[in-house]
Amino acid sequence: MTSSSATRSALSPYGWDDAWAEAFAPYDAQGLLPGRVVRVDRGQCDVVTAEGTVRADTAFVTPHDPLRVVCTGDWVAVEPAGNPRYVRTYLPRRTAFVRSTSSKRSEGQILAANVDHAVVAVSLAAELDLARIERFLALAWESGAQPLVVLTKADLVPDPVTRAHLVQDVETSAPGVPVFTVSAQDGDGLDILAAVAAGGTSVLLGQSGAGKSTLANALLGEDEMDVQAIRDVDGKGRHTTTTRNLLALPGGGVLIDTPGLRGVGLWDAGTGVGQVFAEIEELAEGCRFHDCAHESEPGCAVQEAIATGELPQRRLDSYRKLLRENQRIVAKTDARLRAEIRKDWKRKGAIGKAAMEAKRGGHRR
Repeated sequence: MTSSSATRSALSPYGWDDAWAEAFAPYDAQGLLPGRVVRVDRGQCDVVTAEGTVRADTAFVTPHDPLRVVCTGDWVAVEPAGNPRYVRTYLPRRTAFVRSTSSKRSEGQILAANVDHAVVAVSLAAELDLARIERFLALAWESGAQPLVVLTKADLVPDPVTRAHLVQDVETSAPGVPVFTVSAQDGDGLDILAAVAAGGTSVLLGQSGAGKSTLANALLGEDEMDVQAIRDVDGKGRHTTTTRNLLALPGGGVLIDTPGLRGVGLWDAGTGVGQVFAEIEELAEGCRFHDCAHESEPGCAVQEAIATGELPQRRLDSYRKLLRENQRIVAKTDARLRAEIRKDWKRKGAIGKAAMEAKRGGHRR
């Protein structure tokens, strides 16, 4: 069995601490090795341990629930020997970044575990898609990690005034989230990102072409990740990274690089949506009716904020869209919520029917 001092020395750069050691104690007594998953590929995973990086099979931890499979960032208990050797279990996750799959079954897919910072990379080489940023941030907040937005390729926007306006646009859509620009080309802003990454585990998120792999290489100080050119026709990139890789950074901390995400479906992210649109939920507390839909109700503080220009209409539209989407996803797996939604539909239908009959009665008079 590897000594605790050797384990600490080997795994501390990957985030091992006293709390993880305490959680692992029962498995240590069984002679299993602690390790962190740095890559998962078709039922196999690479695990960094005090004995080096080992290849292990995840067959013992492959339940029907796709959210309980081994993923990059997990701390696991792995067999000390064997051909093949197996991961026996993973330790309870502190945080988990989950999205819904594009399948009709609406299953959740876990992208990374035990993340402290969710870095949403957005390229300045293309027009800002604020709604997509809000979507990423909802998932990031829901994961339990601290999100931040990094506007990459800042060298393509040399005018400081234009750049400041772009940052301000994103800050309006990301209350409580740090937003800053980075250029891997000239190194501008990399020191800020490196300081954040040194404080734990960070995951890089964003579309293909957002510059995630270039950022990863800049933080690593070497070309660890492949980089491909951006298509001139639409400013989009190809999928450079095809798996999620956990990498120890020379300045401290670890980084998980992820493939470009085309689809970013919400997965039970009601709390995250609320945090992204915190100003709307705060305004809603001042509405006359507690169940105000913020449409045409009298005394609606949200509509009043839109009328005065305090709240952009786009923000309310995006908020409603994400709430509806999240409700649909949750309803597919929550029978009680489905019943409540059907009850609400019937109630609104009855109100509408009564209003129509009253209107018709008024015409007859």
